[in-house]
Amino acid sequence: YVHIPFCLRKCAYCDFYSLTDLTLRQPFVVALLQEMALVNSHDVLSDTLYFGGGTPSVLTPQQIETLMEQARSLFILTTDAEITMEVNPGTVTQDYLNFLRQSGFNRINIGVQSFSRDTLEFLGRIHSPDHATQTIQYAQKAGFDNMGLDLIFGIPGQDASSWQDDLKAALVFAPQHLSCYILSFEKGTPLDQMRKTNAFKVAPEQHIADLFRMTQQILKDAGYEQYEISNYAKIDTSGQVWRSRHNLKYWSFAPYTGLGPAAHSYSAPVRHWNVRDVGLYTAALAHGRLPIQEREKTTIEQQITETIYLGLRTSDGMDTAHFDKTFQMDFNQQYGE
Repeated sequence: YVHIPFCLRKCAYCDFYSLTDLTLRQPFVVALLQEMALVNSHDVLSDTLYFGGGTPSVLTPQQIETLMEQARSLFILTTDAEITMEVNPGTVTQDYLNFLRQSGFNRINIGVQSFSRDTLEFLGRIHSPDHATQTIQYAQKAGFDNMGLDLIFGIPGQDASSWQDDLKAALVFAPQHLSCYILSFEKGTPLDQMRKTNAFKVAPEQHIADLFRMTQQILKDAGYEQYEISNYAKIDTSGQVWRSRHNLKYWSFAPYTGLGPAAHSYSAPVRHWNVRDVGLYTAALAHGRLPIQEREKTTIEQQITETIYLGLRTSDGMDTAHFDKTFQMDFNQQYGE
């Protein structure tokens, strides 16, 4: 996972680490190349590579190309690796998406969030519904046949009809993947501050639950499998299910390497994460040091808890036989009641 910590503007609801000073892009890229060289996962076979953010599409084609060349030269990527780029409408052109496709990206994830002008303005997005539609069309024209769209629901004032319109607008494009997230009010975000001052009325939980059930039904009817709480994969006529291979790693305890400020890495039982500051990140790497803020060795109890709750997030659930073998205990005997 490569975290690109830049945005043209910070969205009111987002608590992911990002900043809007684009003059820091090049020093960051130099530091990221150095981090790629220093991490110790070069001999591990990787079948996914994911550029997330932030808004990775604010990097220039030249910067993206340099990072891709470095990744390919240092990491062992499988021949069928899923290589994803997150993009936001209002930041890409047809030429840019053509370039991404030619550079080896075979999956694209577009942060649409909504096709409603009012909702987009409430969330503080920089794009319009037309921008969203245009970006999807650009991606399809560029040859992306594995496309994910992100949508958000549970917006204050949003009724069932307007959310249904969002889903229908997305389904027009028959994307291979849909992520439908419930709006959350993360501590310290502008949206949470507004909530505290009663600037708007938060949607009741029962209403959000109704929208959630409606989402499940509409997408099921449209030929999508809900394989995780917020994630839906299209089922092709051939029977192929377009799950996000990369996201599945996080729910199945697979080891992963995180690069960039605030990125997390995991290789059982150790988890570590990078400093949440571009300045500290670039300074550490300029001195030849990995920018790790903290390491944590997870206890058996933590691993058990995480195995259960991550398993319960997915439609596959948790394999009790695998649990018994991994933790040398009988799941049913321990937790049957």
